Amino acid sequence: MKRRLIITLVALAIVSTGTLVALSRQQGAASREAAAAAPTAAEAVVAAPGRVEAISEEVKVSAEIGGRLAAVEVEEGDHVAQGKVLARLENADYLARVASAEAALRQREAELRRVVNGARAQERREARADAQAAEAVLENARVEMERRMTGYGQGVFAKEEADRAEREYGVAKGRYEAAKERHDLVEADAREEDRSRAEAAVALARAQLDEARAWLEKTFIRSPLAGTVLRKHRRAGESVSTQFDSPIVTLADDSTRRVRVDVDETDVGKIAVGQRAYVTADAFPGQKFWGRVVRVGRLLGRKNVRTDEPTERVDTKILETLVELDSGRELPLGLRVDAFIQVSPPRP
Repeated sequence: MKRRLIITLVALAIVSTGTLVALSRQQGAASREAAAAAPTAAEAVVAAPGRVEAISEEVKVSAEIGGRLAAVEVEEGDHVAQGKVLARLENADYLARVASAEAALRQREAELRRVVNGARAQERREARADAQAAEAVLENARVEMERRMTGYGQGVFAKEEADRAEREYGVAKGRYEAAKERHDLVEADAREEDRSRAEAAVALARAQLDEARAWLEKTFIRSPLAGTVLRKHRRAGESVSTQFDSPIVTLADDSTRRVRVDVDETDVGKIAVGQRAYVTADAFPGQKFWGRVVRVGRLLGRKNVRTDEPTERVDTKILETLVELDSGRELPLGLRVDAFIQVSPPRP
């Protein structure tokens, strides 16, 4: 019995010793990771929480006009170039407006050409022939009138015949003058006011066409920048409106990462553009991601990043500071990190 008790006590001692060794190893590893991530005593740094974002920040892309989505051309994670069509609204009515405006412009341009060019060659020849025929009739009527007037004076013709010949000459003269006026009108250049009126009609039709095309273009939602689709908020068949916020996709230029840091108001006097900085994250233990301060805010405000620490003060004012990370490994957008800004170079 006594022997069993001794064996049991020895076994318990061995297990306890192994447990203590394992715990000691875990604590040592954790201490090494913390020491690698935390600033050394030789460094003068300002520590503050931050959040990773894209260099362009997030851009919510909406439609300029209301309507129903015919298609959304991208998916989350797609890389898009600036100007690429992201989505398209149903636009059959806008296409019809463009076609109508194009037809109206062609009509106005034809009217302007007619004013500028004047009558056609066939109309010019016809007017000339009519004037020549009227002139020949007039000449015959004049000769006949003179003959009858002379014969009336000699007593050969009665007065009625002389009067009739004179009337026929007057009619022929009127017809000749009308034909001549028409011929002159056909041959004359366009009047300045007629040409100006036709040119104004063309300009108005062209402006209406440009307007119709501009409205049609608004049915194509294009990317305002080159970047990555972070969120897809709408699907084909859904409606969008300008009366309320209805983004279709959210984009960001994630070619460069930066961190928006909440610097405590007590440390704002130590921060300056160009200072080196690095960030650490729980998701990447023991790693430092280096960068440089590229912008320091000018207005204190409320905190953007909460650390969820019980002792955190929420009423403290902060100054937003942007740290642009060096190129290399990409941190996930929106990741919460701890930033350390070197306010003086490390001591040797």
